Amino acid sequence: MKRTAQDILNFVEDNDVKFIKLTFCDIFGNQKNVSLFASELPRAFEQGISFDGSSIAGFMNIEESDLILWPDPDTATVLPWRPTEGRVMRMYCDITLPDGKPFEGNCRGYLQSVVKRARAMGLTANVGCECEFYLFETDENGNPTHIPLDHGGYFDIPPLDKGENIRRDICLSIEEMGLQPEHSHHESGPGQNEVCFRYAPAVKSADNLNTFKSAVKAIAARNGLYASFMPKPLHDQSGNGLHVNMSLMRDGKNLFEGPLTPDSEAGHFVAGILAHARELTAFCNPVPNSYARLGANEAPLYISWSRQNRSQLVRLPSASGDLCRVELRGPDPAGNPYLVIGLILAAGLDGIARKLPLAEPVNRNLFHPSAAAGLESLPRTLREAITVAAQSDFIAAELPLALQNKYFEYQTQLCHGYENAPDPAVWERTHGFLVI
Repeated sequence: MKRTAQDILNFVEDNDVKFIKLTFCDIFGNQKNVSLFASELPRAFEQGISFDGSSIAGFMNIEESDLILWPDPDTATVLPWRPTEGRVMRMYCDITLPDGKPFEGNCRGYLQSVVKRARAMGLTANVGCECEFYLFETDENGNPTHIPLDHGGYFDIPPLDKGENIRRDICLSIEEMGLQPEHSHHESGPGQNEVCFRYAPAVKSADNLNTFKSAVKAIAARNGLYASFMPKPLHDQSGNGLHVNMSLMRDGKNLFEGPLTPDSEAGHFVAGILAHARELTAFCNPVPNSYARLGANEAPLYISWSRQNRSQLVRLPSASGDLCRVELRGPDPAGNPYLVIGLILAAGLDGIARKLPLAEPVNRNLFHPSAAAGLESLPRTLREAITVAAQSDFIAAELPLALQNKYFEYQTQLCHGYENAPDPAVWERTHGFLVI
């Protein structure tokens, strides 16, 4: 049952909540927030909270800067790493113009619109995100270093794995915040970790991913460490992936359960994702550093699908029942989760609407150089990805022109900064490692 504004007001009064963080994302996925005293929460529910949109990257011009935050009571959660006396609560927000009309930069609203489109087709989408991250030591001043917490590898145990206790803290914290952790482990890179949590409806899954990233950052800092979701923080090690898993339900039946035939709805859905994969890359892999990850250390580069095969962009994991799903392995954690999930879902729905035929699976290890012959690749650079997306009829139909222009303008500035930097590694540290 969804929680109402009155439910949250009652909880705040009964549980010594003193501050409420109203949280949202800019169009590039960076989380922002404003803190309210609890006494201001009734006004926030009734009238919204005005803020200066011109100060948020990609939002508004200075001459039309006012925007309104509307907290979603169903996303309310107490931050477990904050004091138990004078508690702090967080809620995600939608954003409108002062006259109540939708704001085109409200990417959470875009994802909501795609979910409604799916519902109109009789479909319900569940989404699960697997998000990898690195833990790095900090110096005597608390600043991040490039020294990983440990030198463990995939599924290693202590003493090689030094992140076990932090992963446990993360699991317990996100569980308190309403996520359902399923398993955690050391990943392939030194200091690299993964905590997996249960799938959820699409909008909630995007909210959950933001919750997860903020929790990981906070708990790492509390332990004197720095957590990085940068796509490729160490040039010679595995990158951080964001594997997006989707299942589709129609009349209570999971469409991905059983054989995946070219003329099935599930087959059309996968075909839609593959057909638009190059156009999605600017959003799923949004920074110059993203392209150091693709094609290396088990990150896919070529546009194909298969069952179980981890060298593919799209794979169908071995599963049964409700866990049957399609997995897109190309995205990384630098993206805006509302745009990433929304555009992937929209691409799949386009495949269903146009009954796109699914190509034959590619049952080869594409990490062997000769195995990918004849296959189309994802863009090799962010500049190429921008060009592909900016020329896409699909993207033009999905996203408001103003959002596209601001998004691609910002990315082009990133390309210019990276390509003209005297030392690209130093530039990436400032614009990637210390930000993402």
